Amino acid sequence: MSEPITPDNLLGAYLKDRRAKLDPASFGFSSKRRRTPGLRREEVAQRAHISPAWYTWLEQGRGGAPSPDVLDRIAGALMLTDVEREHLFLLGLGRPPEVRYHGHEGVTPRLQRVLDVLNPCPALIRTATWDVIAWNQAATAMLADYATLAPEQRNVLRLLFLNPRARAAQYDWESAARFVVGSFRADVARAGATAKVSDLVNELCRLSPEFATMWRDNDIRTHGEIVKHIRHSIAGEIGFEYSAFAVDGRPDLSMIIYNPATPADADKISSLMDIGAEKQR
Repeated sequence: MSEPITPDNLLGAYLKDRRAKLDPASFGFSSKRRRTPGLRREEVAQRAHISPAWYTWLEQGRGGAPSPDVLDRIAGALMLTDVEREHLFLLGLGRPPEVRYHGHEGVTPRLQRVLDVLNPCPALIRTATWDVIAWNQAATAMLADYATLAPEQRNVLRLLFLNPRARAAQYDWESAARFVVGSFRADVARAGATAKVSDLVNELCRLSPEFATMWRDNDIRTHGEIVKHIRHSIAGEIGFEYSAFAVDGRPDLSMIIYNPATPADADKISSLMDIGAEKQR
């Protein structure tokens, strides 16, 4: 008789619960002669390419801590979502797994509504590779009309290093550029997307000697909370408190918010939004 799962064996309890929720027939296993619902232990082990004995020990809380590779295989065998996979690693190793980069082309309507309600604060959603995939009206008025740009041109680094208008908007372009390159490098490494951005990095190194120099410096920066000043062609100087936030359930995305530093700065953005609305009529 197998050993029972004890209340302090949280990993074993979680594994048993997850496999019990899977339909054997959907994986090509027979549904006949099963005393309990879900997959059998040996079936999970077969799908994960580990020994049935080792998987049984994990459910029973025996055999020590599993390796990240074993947990990754089990997560795949049990068809775990990214959130469930993270929970599995926390139970098994006491830490989350390394982030796996997933390319995404858009955001949910709910997340877009969050951006819209932040007006007149410019706000946008950025991927781990710094592609802007969603924005609000204030961001269009203050930062860039992203809707008129091709998707591949909505990258923050491309705009900052290759777009003269974006460059001219920075009061201290070199400091801003070094901050962007250092933060970008950190985000890409954290997301496991180094290979994904190699073409972009090579392109920027070829087209911008300044980027090539900064990239070779290997500086690492963190976002933190800083004050930025942007020079707008109509409204003049506008100050912002710049903040970056993680998006719950989407480790590949960040929400960037430019909060007007003063009421006067907020009024300037509102005026720019009014101008933009008039042009669309």
